[in-house]
Amino acid sequence: MKMNVHLNFQGNCAEAFDFYKKVFGAKNAFTMKYSEAPVGMPVDPDWKDKVMHTSIPLGDGLLMGCDAPKGRSTPMGGFQVSVESKDEAEVKHIYHALQEGGSVQMPMSPTFWSPLFGMCTDKFGVAWMVGMPGAERE
Repeated sequence: MKMNVHLNFQGNCAEAFDFYKKVFGAKNAFTMKYSEAPVGMPVDPDWKDKVMHTSIPLGDGLLMGCDAPKGRSTPMGGFQVSVESKDEAEVKHIYHALQEGGSVQMPMSPTFWSPLFGMCTDKFGVAWMVGMPGAERE
């Protein structure tokens, strides 16, 4: 089984995924805009340049997203995306890049379950947990 994360944005998905590509060092994202929808699919003319689907590889899975159509989107909340790496420098880089322009909920530090762990919300409203696996999980 494989699990992917899909994020719904309210019009700024392309900007968010450009940011995530830089943070995670991901290659080009697969992106489809609403203007590329099949003929006959109703698309708001103001929404044609928004993202219908995008994804970047992240570890063994995908980070996916879209600009949710008007009236079908809700603000971010109620979840956190968790990423971890055994590489301390990578963990620090990811955490510091994600929290820039956002907010810190838990500064990066050792915990009883992880040698290095922190929580932040990025400038797009996505909450993140970033850390290293504990000895029992390696």
